[in-house]
Amino acid sequence: MYITGDKLKYVSVVVAGDVRTGRLVEAVGREQPASKQRRDRPTLGKQPVGSLIRRRFITISARTVAWDILSNEPVYARKGTKMENYIGIDISKRYFDLHCLPEGKQHQFENNQKGIQQCLKLLADIKPKLVVMESTGGYEITLACKLQAVGLPVAVVNPRQIRDFAKAIGQIAKTDKIDAKVIAKFASMVEPPAREVMDDKARQLKGLVTRRDQLTEMHVAESNRMEHVVDRSIAHSIKAILKVIERQISDIDKQIAEHIRQDEHLRRKADIVDSAPGIGNTTAFMLVTKLPEIGTLNRRQIAALVGVAPMNRDSGAFRGKRMTGGGRSSVRSSLFMPTLVAIKHNPVIREFYQRLLSVGKTKMTAVIAAMRKLLTILNTMVAKNEFWNPKIA
Repeated sequence: MYITGDKLKYVSVVVAGDVRTGRLVEAVGREQPASKQRRDRPTLGKQPVGSLIRRRFITISARTVAWDILSNEPVYARKGTKMENYIGIDISKRYFDLHCLPEGKQHQFENNQKGIQQCLKLLADIKPKLVVMESTGGYEITLACKLQAVGLPVAVVNPRQIRDFAKAIGQIAKTDKIDAKVIAKFASMVEPPAREVMDDKARQLKGLVTRRDQLTEMHVAESNRMEHVVDRSIAHSIKAILKVIERQISDIDKQIAEHIRQDEHLRRKADIVDSAPGIGNTTAFMLVTKLPEIGTLNRRQIAALVGVAPMNRDSGAFRGKRMTGGGRSSVRSSLFMPTLVAIKHNPVIREFYQRLLSVGKTKMTAVIAAMRKLLTILNTMVAKNEFWNPKIA
């Protein structure tokens, strides 16, 4: 929240809000008459609040920090409060830039083993509360794993979140150093949750699932080309490519199944998911690898994570149409066909789908609602460690 000297001459109570939830956690400020400004003037530490009216005060994790409006930097902490260090890292193929808050120091390292070791040595002295970096198509994996291996909290976030945050704070220019600075500010103000350490087997499994998605996209593209081919030689070439892709997908499916069979926890989750009508081995393996949070979140959280929860679009008296979106689109797209199968063969999902159609919902709306219903049922089954039971679904 901004407090400007143009409209507020004197603040008696500092405004504090949690930037992650948007909730007000302390009393709002109020303007005092000029006659009372010299008497009983409150202070923040050794500085009068009146001298800080061009700053905004936010509470993050029970600590109040002042941020300068023009430079958008932390400028003062409540007396006795220790300022935590936050690290933002912008990664490219050859280099990565590091920005540390609140000191504002910049560092650049080569994106190789030598540069990563130098970075680890620096962060060992800084002892940051959180390290945030963007997901950059794989360039961040080695660095993130090395940081996690030495016990540092690391969050890898969607680049779109960082770009939207930069626009929100008025940062239009974009360079590697500026991006690292923006990421560090995002880390200090939003504090995204650090992800769990991923071991070698988990990384291999994730890589196999990603490769399968790539091959599936290639198969769809080649199949689409086949529909428009009139030359027999080109058709023969496309068929040969399709056979190779299908063999590769089959081999990767076997490797994914073997990885899951070797992990007792994943195997149990996959068996539970696979017990639901409409869900096969491929979908079960996809869910336990792409959606490791299944069984750990409530029904609203899991629906929002996948992007099948309807979002409000209201403003004043206007009531907009509820729409779904965001979340993990790859999981959502992989669940579409299993949902259609469940509508035909799963009695619970079929009844739910028919009921929506009977009250006037469109078919696509009913399908998405059925997808959410199926997902939440699977989530509950995994959470309770129970196989499919239509009586309690």
